[in-house]
Amino acid sequence: MRDLGGLAMEMYRREQFREDLLSEHARDIANLETRLHELDSMLAAAAAGRRATASRCECGAPIIWGSHFCANCGRPVGEQPVVSCTQCGHPLPADAEFCPSCGKAAEPPANGDGVAETDATVIGSEAVDPDRWEE
Repeated sequence: MRDLGGLAMEMYRREQFREDLLSEHARDIANLETRLHELDSMLAAAAAGRRATASRCECGAPIIWGSHFCANCGRPVGEQPVVSCTQCGHPLPADAEFCPSCGKAAEPPANGDGVAETDATVIGSEAVDPDRWEE
């Protein structure tokens, strides 16, 4: 803006106006102003989204998006706990052996088909001769 004003003032002093040069500089400034408004609105939208999604646990620690438990105190996050007691529904830590609310023994985690996970063992392996590559 200052350059455009300086240019217009200098043209006035010399009594030689070039409207095409003034129009070009004015158009550049208008385009910059439009782009600044776009960037301001994008920054405002990003800041509003960040504020809306930022939540805190009861202990005051920030909750990371997508987490199921508070990283500071271990409280469950969300509407329904990920691990809960089958008898009373109280939320449980993942490594709990008993429910702190009713005292029922916690069930071991299943692997998806209802069968508890077990350790795998290797029954046997055949020796491979490193000199026989193509057989």
